[in-house]
Amino acid sequence: MEGADYEVLSVREQLFHERVRECIISTLLFATLYIFCHIALTHFKKPAEFTTVDEEDATVNKIALELCTFTLAVALGAVLLLPFSIISNEVLLSLPRNYYIQWLNGSLIHGLWNLVFLFSNLSLIFLMPFAYFFTESEGFAGSRKGVLARVYETVVMLMLLTLLVLGMVWVASAIVDNNKASRESLYDFWEYYLPYLYSCISFLGVLLLLVCTPLGLARMFSVTGKLLVKPRLLEDLEEQLHCSAFEEAALTRRICNPTSCWLPLDIELLHRQVLALQTQRVLLEKRRKASAWQRNLGYPLAMLCLLVLTGLSVLIVAIHILELLIDEAAMPRGMQGASLGQVSFSKLGSFGAVIQVVLIFYLMVSSVVGFYSSPLFRGLRPRWHDTAMTQIIGNCVCLLVLSSALPVFSRTLGLTRFDLLGDFGRFNWLGNFYIVFLYNAAFAGLTTLCLVKTFTAAVRAELIRAFGERVSGRGWWGGCKMELSGTVVIPSRGDGILTTHSVASED
Repeated sequence: MEGADYEVLSVREQLFHERVRECIISTLLFATLYIFCHIALTHFKKPAEFTTVDEEDATVNKIALELCTFTLAVALGAVLLLPFSIISNEVLLSLPRNYYIQWLNGSLIHGLWNLVFLFSNLSLIFLMPFAYFFTESEGFAGSRKGVLARVYETVVMLMLLTLLVLGMVWVASAIVDNNKASRESLYDFWEYYLPYLYSCISFLGVLLLLVCTPLGLARMFSVTGKLLVKPRLLEDLEEQLHCSAFEEAALTRRICNPTSCWLPLDIELLHRQVLALQTQRVLLEKRRKASAWQRNLGYPLAMLCLLVLTGLSVLIVAIHILELLIDEAAMPRGMQGASLGQVSFSKLGSFGAVIQVVLIFYLMVSSVVGFYSSPLFRGLRPRWHDTAMTQIIGNCVCLLVLSSALPVFSRTLGLTRFDLLGDFGRFNWLGNFYIVFLYNAAFAGLTTLCLVKTFTAAVRAELIRAFGERVSGRGWWGGCKMELSGTVVIPSRGDGILTTHSVASED
């Protein structure tokens, strides 16, 4: 064998080993995400649906849970995709010839982007509809009962749904782009139809992020305030404990002596209220035992970090709006070849890349908080060990739509200069200047409006309360107490008459 043949063979062996290495790394990463998502879903699922007497229903729910775990792992992978790519580029810039990071290359990153795109399509178009129809199916009339009969019915329903979606997308393409070539391209199912369908889904996800993220940025301050212990200047835990104890005592007295009240009472509702008050009192006791460092340093630092991250996000979007008006290179675009380790995608180098990663994670968390805080999706919020299977499916679909749109969302807002890889950069609407410009302007305007409304809500409520006191000339009702002349007046019902007990205030 000649020397040229040896060189060709060595090159082929090297390509083979690189391909095997990429497959092993991708499998390990996905297996880690899958295990983590499985543990998370088992803490939210309803145990009664998996330990039922009917083994058929339990088997169906287990299969649906595994499909949901796969979808949630893909969603988590989509969230980590862009930060992992940015960090990998900076690592390759800092250590270009390090032996221990030779596995980290552009081919691996590009393969991960393609895998996330493929699995996102598979989950949204096939797996999640299959899981929903599978849990709702009962088998065709006259057929033998069993899991296989449910599979047959689910496959038929999925085929009908696929035909319906195919027709709707084809009609939408004909309306938007009345071109024979564009319509004929949809006949190529794999190369054109699926990317086009995913482009529509991604556009809906980006619009959903546009609505949920500003709402979540405003809600993050109140959510953090509930999780952390506020300083005594902003929160009086002793007062809240006394209020909770008085309410619990009043409800307990009503339960023990229901005939003393002239109104009909719902004993079961009163029991639930007592349990809720007891849980609230336990949490307040834990918050009262917090150290002075947690009380006086943790809360201000957390609020300062949230304020800095939110202000930085709005500032970056505002600068990106100006860049869109000046430079055409600021438009989001796709990149077919992953040329990593050549140039930094941030003007501040590694420090700027870290800021980009932190902002991407922060906006994703804010979008999830805003999604579950919105009135339309509030009922979809999962509950600990009390989430139905259909609700888990709905949560997985929504989280996958949000997370798969995160790379496009981040690049459209100019949070990073890292261009979209693979089929993520093939979306037609990314090249439309008016859509991108209006999207950036809407995000900046909605975020500013939500923040102003949040920070001025307390002032407006205080002004309204003060104006109401001046008009009525009476004290305000806070739900469990009225402060008048240094006393705390606790309302209670005794013998059908509303009475009050005056207790000296500790202040």
